[in-house]
Amino acid sequence: MPRTLLRAASAILLTLAALNIPTAHAADVAPVPVTVNARAALSAVPETGIGTNHAIWDTHLGSDETADKLKDAGMQLLRYPGGSYSDIYHWADHTAPGGYVAPGTDFDTFMAGARRTGAQVMVTANYGTGTAQEAAAWVRHANVTKGYGVTHWEIGNENYGNGHYGAAWEADDHADKSPAEYARHVVAYADAMKAVDPTIKIGAVLTTPANWPDAIVAEGDAGSWNEVVLSTAGTKIDFVVLHWYPGALDRTAHVPDMIRLTRERIARHVGPGSDRIGIAMTEFNTGSSSNGTNTQPGALAAADSYATLLANGVFTVDWWNVRNGIGAVTEVAGHTDYGDFGLLSSATCTSDGAVCEPPLNTPFAPYYALRMISEFARPGDRFVRAATGEPEVSAHAARRPNGDLAVLLINTSPGTSRPVTIDYTGYTPAAGAPTVLTHTNGATTITATTAGTATSQVLPPLSLTTIILHPAGSQTGLPGAPGQPAASNVTATAATISWPRATAGARPIAKYELHRQHGDVTEQLGETGGTSFTVDNLRPGTRYTLNVIARDSGGGLSWASPPVTFTTGTPASSSCTVRSTVQSDWSSGYVGALEITNNGAPVSGWTLNFTWPRTWQSLGSGWSAVWTEEEQHVKAVNEPGNGSLATGASTTIGFVGNYSGPNVLPSVFALNGTVCTTR
Repeated sequence: MPRTLLRAASAILLTLAALNIPTAHAADVAPVPVTVNARAALSAVPETGIGTNHAIWDTHLGSDETADKLKDAGMQLLRYPGGSYSDIYHWADHTAPGGYVAPGTDFDTFMAGARRTGAQVMVTANYGTGTAQEAAAWVRHANVTKGYGVTHWEIGNENYGNGHYGAAWEADDHADKSPAEYARHVVAYADAMKAVDPTIKIGAVLTTPANWPDAIVAEGDAGSWNEVVLSTAGTKIDFVVLHWYPGALDRTAHVPDMIRLTRERIARHVGPGSDRIGIAMTEFNTGSSSNGTNTQPGALAAADSYATLLANGVFTVDWWNVRNGIGAVTEVAGHTDYGDFGLLSSATCTSDGAVCEPPLNTPFAPYYALRMISEFARPGDRFVRAATGEPEVSAHAARRPNGDLAVLLINTSPGTSRPVTIDYTGYTPAAGAPTVLTHTNGATTITATTAGTATSQVLPPLSLTTIILHPAGSQTGLPGAPGQPAASNVTATAATISWPRATAGARPIAKYELHRQHGDVTEQLGETGGTSFTVDNLRPGTRYTLNVIARDSGGGLSWASPPVTFTTGTPASSSCTVRSTVQSDWSSGYVGALEITNNGAPVSGWTLNFTWPRTWQSLGSGWSAVWTEEEQHVKAVNEPGNGSLATGASTTIGFVGNYSGPNVLPSVFALNGTVCTTR
């Protein structure tokens, strides 16, 4: 990450006491409805999901106390040697020309700490000032000489920040700083490193959707950074690397599309077999000038983001960083915020010595957020869909192989205790008070109690709450979950879904049911005795996520299969065709062109309609038509000079589209009420 981000200040959030606002108690507040749908399965919880970054400027990187603190937090992956230092670091002599290297932070010391923590590691090889041979020698030292078994190796860090797009914070000694040059070196690094150890996994740096310089095509390039890197190096890599600093507490809604667009780009530019490529979020932090970096609001956003990213299939989310140092000191949610991006205190002071952080290794609030995530979702669990009816309360859920279910509830209200009522679909919890884990504003531990019921809890202000439930009935003898479904023969209105047969339990399997995820509910689309089913009557240009459930001859149900997601197309033939292209993009807006072709009878006067897929998209301006916008609905009406379209005739119109989140392009266009074929 840019070093300027490390000292980002937090704005003052006045406390309720200073404003004389009374705290609202649960009895005064209407219950928030929460829905947990065990039939709507999401991604499995990975073994490396909860991670953080170590940095070679941190004097205490290798201490036993640090390793033990991270172990207590449930840390599963540690990244080394630390952000932009990766592109100036030479592991063999433990130097980083131009940067400070603390004593006792060499690779072997780092590995000793990682082993004490019990975490896997992610090593970032030096692309900016290093070579493929240097990286291969590192692999040899780690996995052949020392036997560390390091699996995950990134090639460089934020290498798009090398000045090619203007801003330059990342070291890069290559004369050619283009994505094509980076991609060529990724291939060389992968070949050299895997020649030493063929079992390792290689990761390439991508830009994060809707984050600069995503989608920008620089002069002389064949495409954007991601397009060029994936097209050239896609067959050589095993995962891609994203970084995300949302800078606000309300950005988790962007995550599904962020990951979806990344996967679509991988599939488009790598081709068959690209589903083997994983996605790693190797730097993440919620801190910004509008919310605390190391106080409770940031911790709540951290928990929400980790759960959302992992539920959408990211295999690691790595907090920036373990220790970072004091920044601008403010008051946030009634507590001192030190402007420190770290999980643990560095015990540093402001330059004038007026304010010092708490003692070394004191955990900040985000530390407890990650610890709560490790209690909530454990490797081998599977996320299931959960939702609430109140923006200040968010919910996540994960089912466990033994039949238990964990529900994470986050109350972001600074002064209101929120009662919640929880409804379950596809799961019946046992009677009695469940185990409840809670972390509240300013708390220095996570408390464990038995309280409330499976369907009723009270969430303190600015709190994280996990409830752990047992099933009401026995889980023995039920069928196993069907395997990973796949979609084929996808058209505008139909798709064929196939899946591996489930393992029968005490009774034979009678049939399989297909359930569509529709928000926080599911709808059954069909059932069959076989392992393939064609779903009809689908909407063109619509994204569908389905799960398959096995039902045995006694009515016993399996857990839901992993999800399969596909997007329907538009009609193969229509009286009109629209060719949609992006002329240019600047990561927050784009110039689009729509070529409209009339395939039917001649028309005199036309109207083209489409809808923005997301609320964060809007129309900036348009030309060659009269453009209007109402909420997410856009209408373009012909101008006097282009209203007549003979059979086979075309006209092209253009517009500027603005976006503040992942830019899912509109794909369904209707000309005079008829859905067109989109090219």
